[in-house]
Amino acid sequence: MSELTHFDGQGQAHMVDVGSKTETERIAIATGKISMLASTLALVIKGNANKGDVLGIARIAAIQASKRTSELIPLCHPISLTKVSVDFNVDEKNNTIQCSVTAKCTAKTGVEMEALTATSIALLTIYDMLKAVDRGMVMSEIKLLEKQGGKSGHWIG
Repeated sequence: MSELTHFDGQGQAHMVDVGSKTETERIAIATGKISMLASTLALVIKGNANKGDVLGIARIAAIQASKRTSELIPLCHPISLTKVSVDFNVDEKNNTIQCSVTAKCTAKTGVEMEALTATSIALLTIYDMLKAVDRGMVMSEIKLLEKQGGKSGHWIG
């Protein structure tokens, strides 16, 4: 395992210096899911939740969150995103919604945190919009699936 890069020689937290790195196209794909009651999922599918289009709002929230990642995670570099796509897969058999986010940029540092933040916020938005009918929803399995670009190359989890 590599050494932790967010700490200096004295163990103090610092922002990693990426100044000498080469800009490359970087892509990250993250995923997560939210489980709920069948009756709650039915509201999402029918599109008649009281707060409106649950997945449409969650998609916009995810994109917005990806653009603000460096404001939320203290040592994360601000990067200029070139694309963020958000997809949802509704699984009626298991009463879940899976969110998948692909984030892209051309930068000196990766875009994994943006994809993970967007996924988390999408799921939190779904929870917020449906909590009036189901406070027992569970968000889980938020993880990085794949990253491309940079010195470490292509990684698949």
